[in-house]
Amino acid sequence: MGICAAVIGVGVLAAICVGSDGLGWPGQAIRGFREESVFSAALIGAGLAAAGVAYQAILRNPLADPYLLGVSSGASLLSYAWQLPVFAAVAKGLGVFAPASEETAAFIGALAAVSVVLGLAGRRGRLEPVTLLLVGVIVNAVNGSIFLLINAMVRQLPGNGGPMEFLVGNIRAISAGQWWAAFVVVGVGWVVLLYFSGQLNVAGLDDGEAESLGVRIHRLRWIALAAASLMTAAAVAISGPIGFVGLVCPHVGRLLVGSDQRRLLPVSTAIGAILLMAADGLCRYLSGAGRLGSVLPVGVLTGLIGGPFFLWLLFRQRKG
Repeated sequence: MGICAAVIGVGVLAAICVGSDGLGWPGQAIRGFREESVFSAALIGAGLAAAGVAYQAILRNPLADPYLLGVSSGASLLSYAWQLPVFAAVAKGLGVFAPASEETAAFIGALAAVSVVLGLAGRRGRLEPVTLLLVGVIVNAVNGSIFLLINAMVRQLPGNGGPMEFLVGNIRAISAGQWWAAFVVVGVGWVVLLYFSGQLNVAGLDDGEAESLGVRIHRLRWIALAAASLMTAAAVAISGPIGFVGLVCPHVGRLLVGSDQRRLLPVSTAIGAILLMAADGLCRYLSGAGRLGSVLPVGVLTGLIGGPFFLWLLFRQRKG
């Protein structure tokens, strides 16, 4: 864990040196804006990667991640709906708790989406991997359609992000209260997963075998599911549905430290933070004059990385 923390720290310093005007330590005028973007990217990447570790363990599916299961789109949809004018008075009345209220709405959306996916994909207590992915794709499509319907009816976009950022995901400007609310939620969820990481090693076994080893497997699944959904909701509430981070990072972590969840969780968390900080820095660099001409959402880059990686994993699994 100490090594992972040190790696994240080095990654933060390196990411701060990347900007639209080139490479190098930024001046005082823009350092604050760049640090805000880097810290948000590290938090979001770490949360999504840790959630991916939990989903793959409890669902016994190496292809599971918050984006493919529809969890991210469900959280993003309710996070967007919470910013509509009809809820503005409620959010304003909450005062200092207003930043956490958006995370709460996103958490409800994440749990609703994952409940639909697990309910439709489950059969006599078992989850079919292919059916799970198909239902997740359908839930993503339905959530995206509902989002576009709301956006067309309202006309005026609420909040800080446009529709593209809520559909693809991006590191956008947020308040200090929103960042700290997300940090607390991700931190609590991560500690819960770390506490149960030893038991997550048994989650891949048959239910009877897990129970014979003293693990209450059904309780473990619900706890891990709630913690992972909570972390996903907190990340999506401040960034939108950034895809494939929770899919790629656990697999890279297994190549480095193996499948022991006690080591895999902190390593994957560090990889997720580094990956998203690197993607965010590359987006800033490409937005400079003469390179791309516009600001590229970070979700586009993660999709370009994760899409081929997912196809490779699916091909390897079918071949096996």
